[in-house]
Amino acid sequence: MILKRTTLSRRTILRGAGATLALPLLEIMQNRGFASAPAAAKPPVRAGFFYIPNGVVQRAWHPVDEGHNFTLSPTLQPLARVREHISLFTKLDRIKVAGTDGHAQAGTCWLSSAAPDQLCPAGFPLRTTIDQLMAAEAGKHTAFRSLELSCNPYEDNRESVYFDNISWYGHGNVARSLRDPKAVFNRLFAVKEHQEHGSVLDLVMDDAKSLNRDLGKVDQGKLDEYMQSVRTVEKQIERVTKRQAEIDQLKLAPPTKPWQAMTRDEFIQVMGDLMILAFRTDLTRVCTIMSSPERWGSPLNVHGLFDKPVDHHSMTHGQGKEDVRTRLEALDHFHIQQFATLIAKMAEVREGEGTLLDSTIFTLGSGISDGSLHICSDLPTIVAGHGGGAISTNRHLKSQLGTPIANLWLSMVQLMGVKCDRIGDSTGALKLG
Repeated sequence: MILKRTTLSRRTILRGAGATLALPLLEIMQNRGFASAPAAAKPPVRAGFFYIPNGVVQRAWHPVDEGHNFTLSPTLQPLARVREHISLFTKLDRIKVAGTDGHAQAGTCWLSSAAPDQLCPAGFPLRTTIDQLMAAEAGKHTAFRSLELSCNPYEDNRESVYFDNISWYGHGNVARSLRDPKAVFNRLFAVKEHQEHGSVLDLVMDDAKSLNRDLGKVDQGKLDEYMQSVRTVEKQIERVTKRQAEIDQLKLAPPTKPWQAMTRDEFIQVMGDLMILAFRTDLTRVCTIMSSPERWGSPLNVHGLFDKPVDHHSMTHGQGKEDVRTRLEALDHFHIQQFATLIAKMAEVREGEGTLLDSTIFTLGSGISDGSLHICSDLPTIVAGHGGGAISTNRHLKSQLGTPIANLWLSMVQLMGVKCDRIGDSTGALKLG
């Protein structure tokens, strides 16, 4: 009598012809019905950040009540279908540094780990952003350290680097965002391409070993530093290759429509889809998405909402007019719709005993609360997902006046496994559960 195997380690790999291949999370690894068997593998926690520029119209953003099952405000109505997965945080502040551009520091410093007095040469309180603090830890286990995406439809940069990027390794070192969905797809999923690069790396390694014998100590040190970076890329390629079985099973196809021709909702959704695919295949656990650049005077088409292109930034300075404010509220509503759609998609992806959303922290926010006044107090902040069970949802948490948003960031980085007890001007971790 042949007995079928009842359990299988999550770390099991297939071996053959000198190659190894990691398996995706299989049912047999879940260990149902055997109390004495090891606990089922727990999916890793992921972190995604969805940035909306230029703040929001305050009158339509804030609910009339707080606590569990709060009343959704007009702007937040699209969240009704996913409200059991979201938490609204209000009265979280960032201190604005006077004398520098309010919009530049809004996007650049939204996720910064710098305190208000820790200024970079540009005059902003900019250090490593929290997504990169998370990525330094989570990236030890994935092919890609992090993924930075922008839904900017323009190929040329019409603003400085501070307006179209929210992720930074440190001041002066931007984690530049990608705009072409097809290029993002190829970077993540073109396994054959990665393998071809791997063969080139093998040759480089062989040449380096030969060269090293003829170098002095100083040059050997320099070459070793360089080869360490090559080994990092090599490990990345190995990890992508090991995910090939799961990638092939998904039967993925790259985006075919040119990104410049996509409507706003198409563009945002395809970038969100790429984030979700990267999360579910564990190619990365940290991702940022800019729905559009901060400030940005160039007109943007929002099909189905406005008859002609709009200048979001200029509109924020016309809020004194009722018709302009109404149009801005419609744009805020649109952004929440896009966010809600991505939440719903993650909730549909089965993973282990739950869903992808169960193990995700997906945050929507802006680095400025009111685009007309350029203020950074009471920043719009919504967190979707359950963070592996650590986050209570379907609630509105209103903090005490003057609570830094860095308290929320501190809670999040700790949840992602980063060992630290302070972020920027934080005064303590915000309670998420």
